[in-house]
Amino acid sequence: MFEDPIQAVQWDDGLVLLDQRKLPGEETFLSIPNLDAAVDAIRDMVVRGAPAIGIAAAYGVVLAARGRRGADGRVARDELSADLDRLILARPTAVNLAWAVERMRRLIDATPDEDLDAALLAEARAIHEADVRANRRIGELGAGLIDRPCSVLTHCNAGALATGGYGTALGVVRSAFGAGRIERVYAGETRPWLQGARLTAWEMVKAGIPVSLIPDGAAASLMRQGLIRWVIVGADRITANGDVVNKIGTYSLAVNARYHGVKFMVAAPNSTIDPDLERGGDVPIEFRDAREVLDFSGRAVAAAGAEAWNPVFDMTPAELVDAIVTESGVVTEPAGKGVLGLLDDRG
Repeated sequence: MFEDPIQAVQWDDGLVLLDQRKLPGEETFLSIPNLDAAVDAIRDMVVRGAPAIGIAAAYGVVLAARGRRGADGRVARDELSADLDRLILARPTAVNLAWAVERMRRLIDATPDEDLDAALLAEARAIHEADVRANRRIGELGAGLIDRPCSVLTHCNAGALATGGYGTALGVVRSAFGAGRIERVYAGETRPWLQGARLTAWEMVKAGIPVSLIPDGAAASLMRQGLIRWVIVGADRITANGDVVNKIGTYSLAVNARYHGVKFMVAAPNSTIDPDLERGGDVPIEFRDAREVLDFSGRAVAAAGAEAWNPVFDMTPAELVDAIVTESGVVTEPAGKGVLGLLDDRG
């Protein structure tokens, strides 16, 4: 379907996901046969990254509808509606998930039973394909903000693995590198799941882009030495006023970037913008199991009896952001402007 060699979310008469928990050591694809498996895969981070979660959820709705079709050909719509609610709750912070599921719900409401399977699959494919087109446009627009060759810092993974293909933050990196405007990428390791170490570094190596992995705590020293010009990150939700919710550690980077005079760019599709929430403080922040912090590869690394505080995301206020880039355009210095002007052509 797509040119990108990295396709984390696929459809082959059923949902197929690259198991990102096993990268970079193994490239294992899992067949997701039904709604329960789709919910588990989203919750357990087989698939991660807000756009990719939304795409996987759209295909999950196709599976749910198939599972609710009776022998008489009729679809149990009340049960199907409950299935969609379960999908939304699998990862509550990433707004793309709810956006994709509600888009599929509207189609369900408008489509007769006999046409439902084909219509839902076509809609899921449309969401997938639109995301890839959006990522390439985001890459072009974001690269245009980088006015001279430099090195950049990114956090977590906002590449092809986190999207339908190409990537958002890493789409900017790929476009800018191709144009000779990025010389090296510094990737924060991104504890506790190490998405920067396992996923971003893997993507950059596959793309032939020079990458240096750094401990998360080294970012401020890197900035102080003047080694980077831009921090480029993705987003899991952007509220109407331009606040950005993204992987935990993003806020620290934004604070340090502002202090050191480093520019801070957020690259995300329009579907990441939540026009119904005014500010980032209103976004529900997901917390995960303390063992992700207390253990490493199944072995305890903390003292017995220690507790952990393990939020998955944090909120970066708009005043710390220099540019928000979507497929619709660029908002510079979003504080006071917000981002709703980018949604004029949102589907």
